[in-house]
Amino acid sequence: MSEAAPTRDIDRLLDGVRDRLARDAAPLTPQLVAQALREQGRPVGDATVLAVHDALHRDVVGAGPLEPLLRLEGVTDVLVNGAGQVWIDRGAGLELTAVGFPDDQSVRRLAQRLAALGGRRLDDASPYVDLRLPDGTRFHAVLAPLSRPGTVLSLRVPRQRVFTLAELVDAGSVSTEGAALLEQVVRRRLAFLVSGGTGSGKTTLLNALLSLVAADERLVLVEDASELRPEHGHVVALEARPANIEGAGEVTLRTLVRQALRMRPDRLVVGEVRGAEVVDMLAAMNTGHEGGCATIHANSAADVPSRVEGLALAAGLTREAVHSQLHSAVDIVIHLGRGRDRTRRVREIGVVGRSRDGTVEVVPGVSFAADGAIVAGPALDELSRLVEP
Repeated sequence: MSEAAPTRDIDRLLDGVRDRLARDAAPLTPQLVAQALREQGRPVGDATVLAVHDALHRDVVGAGPLEPLLRLEGVTDVLVNGAGQVWIDRGAGLELTAVGFPDDQSVRRLAQRLAALGGRRLDDASPYVDLRLPDGTRFHAVLAPLSRPGTVLSLRVPRQRVFTLAELVDAGSVSTEGAALLEQVVRRRLAFLVSGGTGSGKTTLLNALLSLVAADERLVLVEDASELRPEHGHVVALEARPANIEGAGEVTLRTLVRQALRMRPDRLVVGEVRGAEVVDMLAAMNTGHEGGCATIHANSAADVPSRVEGLALAAGLTREAVHSQLHSAVDIVIHLGRGRDRTRRVREIGVVGRSRDGTVEVVPGVSFAADGAIVAGPALDELSRLVEP
């Protein structure tokens, strides 16, 4: 073997060194690597020792070979599809990277180690996991053979800083006129939902809007995984907790919404409504808590009532109660989407109203063309009335 061992030869050396580390429960050092290589009867040169040490260090520290990707400027998601495909999203759609793993066992080891960092179990008996890592990264994994083409990892990277509304205007996410309307939604303490698909920028926009809240107001944030970081001086955040390995200790989002109501919130914020907590959120917004808000997955603003209805029916509310509470609780729906150029944009601001059959509907107040131009909708007058100073 040459002094600088080829990558494929180094890969063959790693298992033996891993066995030694596991057997002795010893810390990873170049000296231990050299000793383990000698026990395998391998030539030990400085370059080989350092190459094996560095490869193992990536394997046992941080996110392994994914660590450099997680630190790239602008990266929001890192996605691993088995050993051969690692994708990233920097805001302009998915990009295939040159990063890869030697085999699916390497992906599996990384997944299990990251799960252990979050205090969760990941093995054949419990082959999937969803948690937040200590640095705030949202981590989800499904082990093969449940997933193809191998073990699948999804990492959602927390924003290092919060974008201001002015910066979103500069980025083309919202027009100047649209930003002025959104600012008035916040100033007038209207209750609103931010809707959109996965990766459409809901959290980014909500962070920017919450940063506009008056300094003398108390924000209480309730989230399944902590992602909201508004630039505001009075923020209290509550984060749900899954059950531990023994199946105990779970704290649900619904429980935290109830706790938040006892904490004198000026604004109650639910990071993402996707379950039974919708019942408590609607109840809270109907008990004098003005300016409350949340994000919700929906294909369009018009689909939001049916999405809320589905969640609330599953939680035990009747259809009539759902629509009655939704109509009383929410004033505005702000919908986001990606354009053909993959840019995240505010697509529509809708007003919550009643349809002829008595159910809730979201009527467009304004929508925004790709160039930012405002298109007036049927509820423009009502929107103007709501946001007027």
